Amino acid sequence: MLAVQRQPGTNTIEVVDAIRKLLPVFRQQLPAAVNLNVVYDRSIAIRESVHDVQFTLLLTIALVVMVIFLFLRNLSATIIPSLAVPLSIVGTFAIMYALGYTIDIISLMALTLCVGFVVDDAVVMLENIVRHMEHGEDRMTAALRGAREIGFTILSMTLSLAAVFIPVLFMGGVVGRLLHEFAITIGAAVLVSGIVSLTLTPMLCSRFLKPPHAGQNRLYDASERFFDGMLHTYDVTLKWVLRHRITTMVTLLLTFLVTAVLFVRIPKGFIPTEDNGSIFAFTETAQDISFDAMVEKQKAVADIIRADPAVQQNMSFIGASGSSVVLNNGRVFSLLKPREERPHAEKIIERLRPKLATVPGIRVYPQILPTIRIGGQLTKAVYQYTLQDTDTQELYYWAPLIYDKLRQMPSLQDVNSDLQITSPQLTVEIDRNKAATLEVSADQIESALGAAYGAKQVSTIYTPSNQYWVILEVDPQFQRDPTALGLLYVRNARGTLVPLASLATMTPGIGPLTVNHLGQLPAVTISFNTRPGVALSQAVAEVDRVQRELRVPATVTGTFQGTAQAFQASLQGQGMLLLITILVIYLVLGILYESFIHPLTILSGLPSAGAGALLTLWLFGMELNIYGFVGMIMLIGIVKKNAIMMIDFAIEAERGGMSPAEAIYQGCLLRFRPIMMTTMAALLGTLPIALGIGAGADARRPLGLAVVGGLVVSQLLTLYITPVLYLYMESAQKYLASHAISRVFFWRRPAPQPS
Repeated sequence: MLAVQRQPGTNTIEVVDAIRKLLPVFRQQLPAAVNLNVVYDRSIAIRESVHDVQFTLLLTIALVVMVIFLFLRNLSATIIPSLAVPLSIVGTFAIMYALGYTIDIISLMALTLCVGFVVDDAVVMLENIVRHMEHGEDRMTAALRGAREIGFTILSMTLSLAAVFIPVLFMGGVVGRLLHEFAITIGAAVLVSGIVSLTLTPMLCSRFLKPPHAGQNRLYDASERFFDGMLHTYDVTLKWVLRHRITTMVTLLLTFLVTAVLFVRIPKGFIPTEDNGSIFAFTETAQDISFDAMVEKQKAVADIIRADPAVQQNMSFIGASGSSVVLNNGRVFSLLKPREERPHAEKIIERLRPKLATVPGIRVYPQILPTIRIGGQLTKAVYQYTLQDTDTQELYYWAPLIYDKLRQMPSLQDVNSDLQITSPQLTVEIDRNKAATLEVSADQIESALGAAYGAKQVSTIYTPSNQYWVILEVDPQFQRDPTALGLLYVRNARGTLVPLASLATMTPGIGPLTVNHLGQLPAVTISFNTRPGVALSQAVAEVDRVQRELRVPATVTGTFQGTAQAFQASLQGQGMLLLITILVIYLVLGILYESFIHPLTILSGLPSAGAGALLTLWLFGMELNIYGFVGMIMLIGIVKKNAIMMIDFAIEAERGGMSPAEAIYQGCLLRFRPIMMTTMAALLGTLPIALGIGAGADARRPLGLAVVGGLVVSQLLTLYITPVLYLYMESAQKYLASHAISRVFFWRRPAPQPS
């Protein structure tokens, strides 16, 4: 076996392609009896995942364009905002190239997600221009007036959405490094789309936009009646809501409560397990096993795995290596068939477990190697809990107790420990007086033992085409019997052979096979996997509870390592990151609107979005992992767009002389169509991710489900909650503005004076 690993910073695909070009040359130089085959190629899974994300990206673009066409029913009006998608992606590629980023799963996922809302600004601009053309204005006049009217709204939407990802850039730890490229990519796409919408979109409208009713037919008339019916329904329900404001505010408070409860109660996870087309299994036997016995048991395990119809190739290893320093551990690596020819890797593992349990004397711990292994060490299970103590005896007393308690927990499986302190040992105690009488030194006894049992290389035999090591050892039949040790002879200084039994006594006992350390302290690591359907947050809480129930002394410290440790760190910062993100958007909106009141109105849709996202994850049995958390951050930026469009129109209408109630009412009806268009575009743009079709896409499903669920619920509630809250906030602002000291804090942009 020859394993090739790329250097950090290099491209996996390029390295693999370069190696494959060399393989024919190697095959020509090898003898005919030697076969050279590729057993495992990591780039296959990478290519499949990237291809899947590319397909999702194209499907998302098609769905977004379809939404625009269904709402506008005009080919030219559909093409103009659709151009914002490729231009935004090309512009984002340019920024990624300048920053040295690569096209990978993170960046492609960011581009896929941004397709649904990079088109929002262009749609809002186009819809406003079309509205002016419906009132009889020509293309040029409609483009100029429409762009002037909606320009500030688009600027607010773009900057506030880009500001959502500012806190992510300053996140530390593993999560921060993972999401840094994601935040930069999606933020760049948003800014580029805003520039395109403010420049290219109105220019194209002034040249190529056809009149709204040009080429209408029966399908156009039918769809127009459908949209008019939607608007009429919204009109009727909105009037009812405006008359029952208290009920609406109670609903808003309930969404706050539901979001808080769900955020605390929903199971938490970290980086989900992704089917990468392979299975890795650790094997463990008794600590006193011989090499030959270990070979037989390892072969039995490998044969069972190889017989599974989903396994394509198998590699089996025993002995010391980088991840194992003892003989009684082995590794089995299995390459699975293509995804379309087999079930998910987790199901394959579940059906292998009972078969592997039938092999006597050996325990097997199969697992899917994580896509990103964070710290820790490669153990028999994914998650690790390490115990440390300065007193080795105390550590070795409490570690087995905690291990036994964890093995009994129904939420955990594959619980194992690296504590191996019961290895059979034979202590050779030299009788110094007899040895001196027989002229045998301790070095001579040590040399004899090393030559007999140490597999010592004493010579090398060279041939024209190969070389062979000569290994000195006793006959294997004597290596397996401890009582045969006394039959070993030691040559004394005069050349006489003296039996070891006459020089020393052999005392059997037990001792540590290996002593592990973490840092400078002795350590025992207990690793475990969670059972299907059990979240990592639940497992972490139960492990902590076990140590408290056993009343482990304070001198024995227990800490999670690797993925579990990174999960704990990310869990502590999730709530704070959400609050900082909301604060950043509030400050940006406060600067844009020169008000401390109406940014709160704009953010009123966040509780409903959070409740929808968390409720959707709960209904689908998903945990809130890192992908779902990213989806919630994105919802903060997407949902507020609806409120911005309504409130921006209402503020301008008030300056024109309308009352607050009439202004927000007209704003809701006038912005209903662009709100529905942008929401449907974002929803369908995320739908392919929520469906989770393709290689590795099931791991990203929580992100899509969170965005889709949050958009659906927030769309239903924001259309009613925002106008009611606007009226309350407007009244509060006028009350506070009546006091001289408050004018400093609630000063509003003065109305433009007529020329």
